[in-house]
This record gives sequence, structure tokens and C-alpha cells, in this order.
Amino acid sequence: MKIKLILICLFGTLLSMQAQTSVKSVPLESPGSVTGKVVDKTTNEPLPYVNVIVKEANKFITGGITSDKGIFYIKNLDLKNYTVEIQFMGYKTVTRSITLSADNKNADLKTLAIEEDAIQLKGVDIISEKSTIEQKIDRKIINVGKDLISTGATAGEIMNNIPSVSVDPQTNSISLRGNSNVRVLIDGKPSNIDASQLLQQIPSSSIKQIELITNPSAKYNPEGMSGIINIVLNKNSKIGFNGSINNGVTFGKTPKLNSSFDLNYRSGKFNFYGNYGLNTGKQANNGFIKSEELNRENTQIFTFNNNNTSHLAKVGFDFNINDNNTLSFYTNQSFFKGNGKASTDVDYTNNSTNTDLLQLFENKNDDRSQTYNFDYKIKFKKEGSSLELEMNYNKNDGPENAIYTNYNRDTGAINSTFTNDVETIGENTIINLDYVNPLTETIKLELGLEHRNETTDNSLLRDSNPNSNFSYDRKISSAYATLGKQWKKWSFQAGARLEQYNIEAQFKEVSKADGTFKDDLLNVYPSTFLTYNPSDKNSFNLSFSRRVDRPSIGQVNPIREWSTATLDSQGNPDLIPQFTNSYEINYTRKTKIGSITSGIFYRRIEDEITRVIFTNPENPSKQILSFDNFNDNEAYGIEVSGNLDFRKWWSANVSVDAYQKKVKGTIESSPGIYEFVEVNANTFNARINNTFKATKDLRFQLFGMYRGRDLSLQFNREAMWKMDVGTSYNVLKGSGTISARFSDIFNSMHFAFEGDRPYKSNGQFNWESQSVYLGFNYRFGSGKNKAIQRKQRDKNETQGGGGLL
Repeated sequence: MKIKLILICLFGTLLSMQAQTSVKSVPLESPGSVTGKVVDKTTNEPLPYVNVIVKEANKFITGGITSDKGIFYIKNLDLKNYTVEIQFMGYKTVTRSITLSADNKNADLKTLAIEEDAIQLKGVDIISEKSTIEQKIDRKIINVGKDLISTGATAGEIMNNIPSVSVDPQTNSISLRGNSNVRVLIDGKPSNIDASQLLQQIPSSSIKQIELITNPSAKYNPEGMSGIINIVLNKNSKIGFNGSINNGVTFGKTPKLNSSFDLNYRSGKFNFYGNYGLNTGKQANNGFIKSEELNRENTQIFTFNNNNTSHLAKVGFDFNINDNNTLSFYTNQSFFKGNGKASTDVDYTNNSTNTDLLQLFENKNDDRSQTYNFDYKIKFKKEGSSLELEMNYNKNDGPENAIYTNYNRDTGAINSTFTNDVETIGENTIINLDYVNPLTETIKLELGLEHRNETTDNSLLRDSNPNSNFSYDRKISSAYATLGKQWKKWSFQAGARLEQYNIEAQFKEVSKADGTFKDDLLNVYPSTFLTYNPSDKNSFNLSFSRRVDRPSIGQVNPIREWSTATLDSQGNPDLIPQFTNSYEINYTRKTKIGSITSGIFYRRIEDEITRVIFTNPENPSKQILSFDNFNDNEAYGIEVSGNLDFRKWWSANVSVDAYQKKVKGTIESSPGIYEFVEVNANTFNARINNTFKATKDLRFQLFGMYRGRDLSLQFNREAMWKMDVGTSYNVLKGSGTISARFSDIFNSMHFAFEGDRPYKSNGQFNWESQSVYLGFNYRFGSGKNKAIQRKQRDKNETQGGGGLL
């Protein structure tokens, strides 16, 4: 029934488009017309974008759609007898007969009240059963269904089920095509919250779709070597009051609660929406590292226990002033509280020269982030022409209080105790203006301006005394232009983005001279796209873009990020931007069982930013984990993904990718000695998510993934794999869904590595990968579907503007 409804709506729209074309082709207008107003029979609210079909003896003549006020006016009709049909998804079709004559050239149908079709509405659902993958000109879109929602409670947990995406199980850092230099946006907007933390705060049930933009056009900010991941949150378009509630519990070593709800109210010109998500629970991790450093061979045992609670809320509204003017506003509010305890037990092989150590660590985090977004869009009389102004402000305040206690493991005596209080305050302001003008039916021009101002202040108190401060101020002004052309089966788009980049940073530390850093760059970032569609079943796409990865605050901040008894993690203020030239070819084939997309890519990377480890020059007994610029490197790979229906009862999302990358740079090959090293690394990854339909309401899922071995200049990560099983059952006449999932059946998922620079080492870290998830989702409301046009950032074909989606 759902397919039938979609076909009816699509057919009506196509007829409307055909009617408009036919009207244009008539040199002289006929004198007849028909007008009226369409409202909902129950609420008496006007219904916009309703299809109105005019027929003569069951033959289509012309048609149109209602305005925001539910009014339609169809002219250029001959003086004859006609049948007028009112068609709208989720409602019963209404038919009226009219007669146009010399005495009655205008037929006024006045107010037509149409009523809900209960049978049709039964097939309308907020969340689809099965996730789907779409390939657009510049992105791959994963529409999140119940099968993906049941794979995990948070965005971070379902990301590992997305083609080309990986989430590090220890740090929660995200990577795309094997590279962690990726931008993560929420509803097309950046956030001051670190992506690794943000992914743990977003409930999976609040996600509408995930967009992978691996080769963005000049319209987008050029940051992120491997591209952009945009997470689009739910915002439905039903009239009236409706929403959904989701609750879930994950059972690992301890239970973890995930809860969220989405609410929406649309009436007349206003649409109000809001969602809220809660994640709370304890996480336990452990691991070991064996180091063979000369005269300091040791085994380190790590235990981590964290009790985290996060709240993420979004509230907003859209106001359709009239058919051509729309004003929107929303705010995101995020609160995170974390309490952690950890221990590092260092056992030296040679106790005659080294003392065994035990470090206990406690920390508290109390982060808050707030975002405010304003958007005003004007649609001009010229079809497809618009002007849009958007302003976005984000502020983040993240204090951390940590206590370190170092023991002599043999005697139990306390060697030292100290506290670190870190305060981080960041502000981010973005203003952008976008203009779209279809010059002809086949040529479209897009122009945009943007200004960004980002400031961060980071300070460290050691034992309540000022120790260091790092301030970071970045300003970016940019302008872009793209020109698109379509002809027959070909389409082409070319563009360029001009950016003026200015940065000022200052590092102050007690008893040391101040360190300052300034940079001022003017760069051009071109992009081109070429698409060829020889038939409805085949599509080819070729693209090129130049991108930049400017060092983030976390990568340049010399104040320690975290510390253990033998290792300190901190940034490198001497980092310079890395630039990437990216090339892609994609081919999409539609078959009887679904669509398959395959592609190859090549990247040339200048001054690549990479993680490194080296001996602390001020304390040879410890190492520093930081970042550095390597030499020019290159990478290429192939990807294949499919959204397939093998049988009526069996469907699957499948993806396979393989990468080859050449990495070279100068590293510490042995303590105190540096040399130039070059490595060729090959990586293979595969995922399959199967959905089996047992009955109309009962589904089963079987998920498997394999992440191949990966090499870097200093470490080799071992292969990882796991298998999950799950089920979902619809209850309450389809309004509710019960989900269950058993993750990592064989308890095989762990992070293992080995390395021989600057000394031989190996280790493994484990987390609560094997777990059971139970969830319940309930959808409610008496709203009816409304085929209203979404804002660009909410559409599948979102193109974005000024660097924002």
C-alpha cells in the first residue's frame, strides 16, 4: 500500500509538471478556469501542495498544486465539461464535476474538505524497516532504518555499520576511507564538541540519514582530507502533533541507558520541532602494552572505568511567511558529565635499574555546548532562483579536574601526587550568504560568501597554580562560485572557492618564554564534476577537488591531553596545513535486485598530518604522543557497495573496500635517533548487514564486519572482526517496535597492535564489545503527511551552501 501511495503521489506530480509544460506551449490562453480551497476535514487546516487533476472523459488535460493557504487556481481551460480530482497522499481522493460555458467561464469549487484514508495511512511510517543507500552527484546517502537503529544505542555505535566509515573502539575517533582527517557535521553545522564525544551523545533513533561526502564541491568548506560526514537528525513534515519515543538498555559488564524522544507540531505557516536524547552508564576498558626499550623493558597494564551522562536537546521552528519567504531558527544544547578512574601498572623486567610503578588517576568533566542557528530564505519569481542568509553561533565550555597519584609498586610508598585543572572555552561564529540563479533551463549559477571566526582559550592549573595557557584565534573569509550545465545525458559542474585564512596563537608557560605563531594564507580550491547517464539503469560520475586540513586546536595545543606513568599526549604548535588533491570515479548500476555502486579514488597529500610517538626530551623515562607533518604521500583505493533485495524475505546492505597508501616521513627510529622511513600499506574492509522478513511484523538481522590489518610508520594495527544478530517486532498496529541485538557473538572484537619504532612493542585493548541491547520505539500522533518542500539541508539531494549543508 505504501508503494501504491508513493506512485500515486509521484504520478500526480508528474502530471502537474507535464501540465505546466503544456500550458507554456499554447500561444493563446483559453477563457475557462477553476478555483477552490482544500482543507483537512478533521482539523479544518488548509492543505498545501495537494495535487489537483483536471480530466475530460477520463483523459488528463491539465493540473496544478495548492498554495501554502490550500488554494488552487487552474486557468487556460476550454469551455467544456470536466472532472476535477483532488489527490493527496494519506487522504481519500475527492472528485467534482464542472461545466464551463460562455455564461460560466470560472468554476469556483469553494472549500473542499478531504478526509484521512485510514487504510492508506496504515502504510505510512516515520522510520522505514530497512536502511537504504543512495548515490547522488557528490555524496552517498544512508537513510537510517530500524535495522541500523537496532545495531546500537548511539551514533558512534551504528557508524561502524556504514560503508567506508570506521570508529576507533578506544578513542571513538572517526575515520573515512581509512583517514581520520574528516569533518563531522550535525544537520550541516559544525560543533565545538569533539566528534569522538559528540557521536556518543546522539541517540541512534534520532538520526534520519547519514551523508558521506567524499569529494565535496567548491560550495563546501575545503577542510577534511577524506571528506565530510553529515548526520541529519529527524524533523518530520506531518500536519498536527506527532512524534516518537525511544528507550533502550545495553547490557555489557554494566547496563547503559539510552533514551530519546522527537516531537513535531505543524499548523498553518508554523512548524515546531524538538528532540532530546539521554545517554548514561558505566564503561569498562582494559589493556596492556609490552615495551622492549633498551634497559627499560616493561609490561604496562591499564584499566579504565568511566561513568558518563550526556544530554543533547534540539528545539526549533520554521515560519513560512508566504510562498516565497521562509524563516527558521533552532538551538542545540549539549551537557556532558563524566567521572573516570584509571590505573596504570608498570612492571619492569630489570628491577635493578628501574622501579615498578603504579599510577592512579581520577578525573571529572563537566562540558556544555550551545548552538544557535538562524536562517532566512527568499525564493524569487524565477523558478529555482533563491537567496539564503544563515548565521550560526556555537560556544563550548569544557572544564576538567584530574588527580594523579604515583606509587612505588614494590614498597607501596607514594612518590608524588599532583592535580591538573584544565579549562577550555571555545566560540565559533559562521555567517554565510548563498545565491542560486538558473540562467537557463540547463545552466545554473551558484554564488556564496562566508566568514568564520573561531577562538579557543585553554589553560592549565598544576596543583591549583597557573602553569600554562594557550590561546588560538582563527579567521576565515571565503567566496565561491559554481556553474552547472546539463545537456541530454550529460551534466557538468565546475567551481572554485577562494579563502583568506588568518591564524594567531600564543602559548604561555611558567618559567619559559612565550611562544607565538601566526599564519596568513590566500588559497584557491577548485572542483569539477562530470556525470553521464546513458540510461535509467546506469550512471557514471567523475570528480576532482582540492582540499585542506588545517591543524585543529587539539592537534596544536601543547597542553597535555592525557597522561599515564610512561606517556603524555599533547599537540604540536608547529604543525602546518596539509593539502590534498582528490580524484574519484563512480559507477552506479540499477538491477532487478537493487542498486550497486562501485568507485575508485586517488589522493595526493602534501605535508600529511599524522600521529607520532617520540622520547620526551625533558624526561627520557617518558614518551610523548603527538602530531607531526610527514612528507608528500599518496593513497588510492576501490569501493563497492550495494543495497540489494535477494528475495522478498531477504535484503542486504553490502560494502567492500580496499586501499593502498604510501606513507613516508622522518620519525624516531630508536631512542634519540631519527631517520626517513617509507611504508606501503594495504587495507581491506568488508561489511554486510542482512535483514530477513519472517512475517509482516517480525524481522531478523545478521551483521558481520571485517577490518583488515593496517600499517603506519611506527605501528601496525591487527585485523578486527565481529558478528551481530538482532531482531525487531512491530506491535500496537505498527506504532511500536521492540528491538533486540546480541553484539560480537564470538567476543572477537579488540584492538591489537605491534611496532618496532622507536623500540619494539605490542599491546591489546579490550572494551565491552560483547553486549545485549533491548529497545522499544513508539510512534504517535494524528498528523497526516504533507508533501511540503524541505529546506535544502533536510533533503536527500542537499547541496549545501557556503560550506554548510
